[in-house]
Amino acid sequence: MPERGGSGGRRIRLGAPSRRSRTLLLTLAILVVIVVAWVLFANFWTDWLWYKSVGYGNVFTTKLWTRIGLFLVFGLLMAAAVGANIYVAYRLRPAFRGMSLEQQSLDRYRSAITPFRSWLLIALSVIIGIIAGTSASGQWKTWLQFVNGVSFGAKDPQFHKDVSFYAFDLPFYRFLINFAFVAVVVGLVLAVITHYLYGGLRVQSPGSRATPAAQAHLSLLLGLFVLFKAVAYWLDRYSLAVSSGDFKQASQFTGLRYTDAHAVLPAKTILFIVALICATLFFVNVFRRTWALPIIGFGLMVLSAVLIGGLYPAIVERFQVKPNQQAKESKYIQRNIEATRLAYGIDKVEPEKYDGNVEAKPELKDQAANTASIRLLDPNIVSPTFNQMQQLRQYYAFQTTLDVDRYMIDGKMQDTVIALRELNPRGGQTHNWVNDHTKYTHGYGVVAAEGTRVDREGKPVYIEGNIRTDAQEAQTPSPLGPYQPRIYFGESTTEYSIVGAPKNTTPTEVDYPTDTAAGQATYTYNGKGGVPIGGMFNKLLYATKFQEGNILLSDTINKDSRILYNRTPKERVEAVAPWLTIDGDPYPAVIDGRVQWIVDAYTTSNGYPYATRTTLGTATADSLNAEDRARGAVGNTGNVNYIRNSVKATVDSYDGSVKLYQWDEKDPVLKTWMKAFPNTIKKKGTIPPTLMEHLRYPQDLFKVQRDLLTRYHVTDPRTFFNGSDFWKVPKDPTGRTAGSGDQPPYYLSMKMPAATPGGAPDAQQSFQLTSTFVPKERQNLAAFMAVNSEPGSPGYGKIRLLSLPPNTAILGPDQMQNQFKSNAAVAQVINILQRGDSVVVYGNLLSLPVGGGMLYVEPVYVQANAPGSYPVLQKVLVSYGGSIAFEDTLDQALSKVFSGSPTTTVPPTDTGTPPTTGTPPTTGTPPPATENPTVKQALDEANQALKDADAALKAGDFGKYGEAQKRLQAAVNKAIAAENAAKAPPATTPPATGTPPANGTPPANGTPPAIGAPPATGAPKP
Repeated sequence: MPERGGSGGRRIRLGAPSRRSRTLLLTLAILVVIVVAWVLFANFWTDWLWYKSVGYGNVFTTKLWTRIGLFLVFGLLMAAAVGANIYVAYRLRPAFRGMSLEQQSLDRYRSAITPFRSWLLIALSVIIGIIAGTSASGQWKTWLQFVNGVSFGAKDPQFHKDVSFYAFDLPFYRFLINFAFVAVVVGLVLAVITHYLYGGLRVQSPGSRATPAAQAHLSLLLGLFVLFKAVAYWLDRYSLAVSSGDFKQASQFTGLRYTDAHAVLPAKTILFIVALICATLFFVNVFRRTWALPIIGFGLMVLSAVLIGGLYPAIVERFQVKPNQQAKESKYIQRNIEATRLAYGIDKVEPEKYDGNVEAKPELKDQAANTASIRLLDPNIVSPTFNQMQQLRQYYAFQTTLDVDRYMIDGKMQDTVIALRELNPRGGQTHNWVNDHTKYTHGYGVVAAEGTRVDREGKPVYIEGNIRTDAQEAQTPSPLGPYQPRIYFGESTTEYSIVGAPKNTTPTEVDYPTDTAAGQATYTYNGKGGVPIGGMFNKLLYATKFQEGNILLSDTINKDSRILYNRTPKERVEAVAPWLTIDGDPYPAVIDGRVQWIVDAYTTSNGYPYATRTTLGTATADSLNAEDRARGAVGNTGNVNYIRNSVKATVDSYDGSVKLYQWDEKDPVLKTWMKAFPNTIKKKGTIPPTLMEHLRYPQDLFKVQRDLLTRYHVTDPRTFFNGSDFWKVPKDPTGRTAGSGDQPPYYLSMKMPAATPGGAPDAQQSFQLTSTFVPKERQNLAAFMAVNSEPGSPGYGKIRLLSLPPNTAILGPDQMQNQFKSNAAVAQVINILQRGDSVVVYGNLLSLPVGGGMLYVEPVYVQANAPGSYPVLQKVLVSYGGSIAFEDTLDQALSKVFSGSPTTTVPPTDTGTPPTTGTPPTTGTPPPATENPTVKQALDEANQALKDADAALKAGDFGKYGEAQKRLQAAVNKAIAAENAAKAPPATTPPATGTPPANGTPPANGTPPAIGAPPATGAPKP
């Protein structure tokens, strides 16, 4: 019967769930457990299958067993610590608990717990043990480095310990002591709760607050805690060598400083001794059972930590260091400089004096032309050109930023802009599961263009282009050599594909477009890449992994089917070598008949004593990849203070095979990982010569070193402290991004000048990676940096740093771009080129040391503002020794700037201050109105030519487009010549003293210079 309340209301008593409900709930719980277990198993087993397919099963098993071992060891230790403390506290409960309100209220909890006491103990221990074990398993890298660490062969200057102690040992010791702290604290908290619950501790009851047994137990735990604190104090001494404080953060300084060495270090030693004494008092209290001495000892330790560990160093810093900071810190700054330069591989870089301020002379023209293979094709701009001219079908695409390599073409090494015609997963093809994962499975072919010239219409000169069938390849071999053109693994292939079929079956994969009725050839993958998926079990596994039922139900999957996933070069190398940091720019190369992705990889550490830390994501960001680096595109975006390019990796674009080659044979971090993962990395001597030809110095390492050299080119500690000679990387002057990030470095083949006065410059060109510096608060040029990127040369990896005179105002990149845009005659041409729907796109501004001066070269592109348009090269800017030339071809511009009668002369500029005279006209604004009918007619013709070019481009008629571009060039030349003729002073009137001739002023014979004259028909622009 339902019970009635006193107020007449009815209270319903809830009964236990029915048997049917309990059965249903139990069944649902079991199903949930089974589903979760299956999902976990499917992901685990497919990972194992993938590692087996690429031949790196040992990496998977080593990592797996290491994680399992750490999980079990530290999980059991934590579970044992928790369970033992609860059990001991329960066993030490008093037999008699005095009657009090406090104990009466606790009796209810004790009664409720008693039936489940053992289960609660086990469950609590297991849960906390699992949490601790999971956390410990994440330290697998720390453990493997600890047990496999090798010596660096260098010692820190303070404690004289090998660097390996800080890089490999100290992190694991820190992990152990932190784990011990957590175990003791958790055990202490649970012991206190258990003692209180069972009467061993009393808060409100009269009499003693703790039983002798509880007091002994808690004294032991507190003694352990203080003992571990003493160990932590001792380890803190060594951590000073790799830590950073407030002063150091402001001054880019890492490692011990004066206050650390003379106040913090002695304080840590004293605190270590005090903590040992305090721990001893707690241990003694286990037997004496009086809290007086332990409390006094603990209070002394806290007071010592405040006075000795905090106040004393602050006093030393304020009254000894601050008044004489430069002198006091000089010794420690010197240590920081030496360690940082060594840790980042810039210890041998010494600034070399370079004049940089040389007038243009005719005899320097040939030297300028031969010093470098000046790249006019900007790989950061011409991707739309490649797409429009070489994409061929909507299901192909090229990367936004193309790559630079070099190939032997007709017996001459040629700098090349190269890209792969990869599969475009977001193309215009019909999208459904069958098409996306079984039909459109791969890209096709390499596209490569000469980097140093374009054709007469300003378009790339292709070394390898269009699609070559096997028959065409047999008739006309590729200049790059015969190769497998199908691209199954690339930077854009982020989706899985299911490929393969039995022999003599009809191919179904889309291969390449043809002029047949079908419109496309088909293909069947016959490589060894991927995981077999023909069996029902594997189908079920991958249907679970990718949450796609079609994998289980599709009839297109057969006994020979293979599933390809993890297909980008970066993620494949990261997976097989998870201890490496991957460069953000993999690049393709044709090697021995295969298209191979070349991936640079780094070993890093955060434990090099005294070396300044840097954040890789920040240090490697520039105007091209700032957003990608912010999202973590570089493999490791954390803080590091040691880096080496220790591994060169390749990924085959057809079968996805990964090979790792040792590159830095002296790197102790790589040696450590090779011990941990034996037979994973091949020796350097096994690198094929054909692969060696295409290796290069990696961009990300160069950018990290460039960032450090803005400060660490200074080796005098006093100058470093003042910061008066610090540099910065200039902003990208082309303005290709709204944020205007740092100017990216550029690859090109060039000769470097003599390393010493009177020495000989490089005898021949070598592949170089170059950049520039400007003073920290200025814009004039401070230095030029280049690194030899030719692996076959003995100078590979040598960094040259040409330092320009600080008292000479040599224009930096941003100033040069400003000067270029401010020139009146150049601005007229730019204004005409960008009239209508066209825009001007500025290419890479190259800085080159030539003949003692600095040569600037910048290609200028024009692109119609219409769908399907692409940039074409129209002009080339060249500047040297204060002179500017702006011509149709590089050869014309070099001839003009070194002829003695350049297009214009740059006026002197205050050091670091960009010129303000001659603000460039607003984009799209026509030149000022003129009364000259010839100029007006020429401008009308130019405007009409622009409209015709845009219309032809939209219609895809490249013949008419090229013809319109010729008419545009002719109209521009006609307008400028007429304008200059009208403005030209009489031949007998010399220009005013000190005033450079106006841009475009005709020579004395009255013949105006043909600025922008088109080259001869059919002749490519050099």
